[in-house]
Amino acid sequence: MQTNLNVIFTSILDKAYAVHKVLGPGLLESVYEKCLEYELIQAGFYVKTQVPVPMKYKEVSFDIGFRIDLIVNDLVLVELKSVEEIIPLHLAQTLTYLKMADLRLGMLINFNTRMLKGQVKRVVNNYEE
Repeated sequence: MQTNLNVIFTSILDKAYAVHKVLGPGLLESVYEKCLEYELIQAGFYVKTQVPVPMKYKEVSFDIGFRIDLIVNDLVLVELKSVEEIIPLHLAQTLTYLKMADLRLGMLINFNTRMLKGQVKRVVNNYEE
């Protein structure tokens, strides 16, 4: 399973670089999301976008508008940003979404930069299995 996750992660990263190369920085997050979704589908991946995630508190589940940007092959969560810089809150949000969706691997990508290198973070949910 870990190898499969790494292959998917690397493929998403490659497609993110391809999108960034064509579009560059300065656009809305939703534009990068649609283009990355297109690239991943063209590469043969199953992609869900704007996936609603209920928040669970004790025995109650609330639908309060949390949405995951992309989930690839039902295994890897992708959180997209178009911000000046990634801050710890963005990483915390991605980890929380991983936990809420019960997924192991996620990535946080900030497209609003001249160079994508250094703007992609691997986020792992180290839950007990």
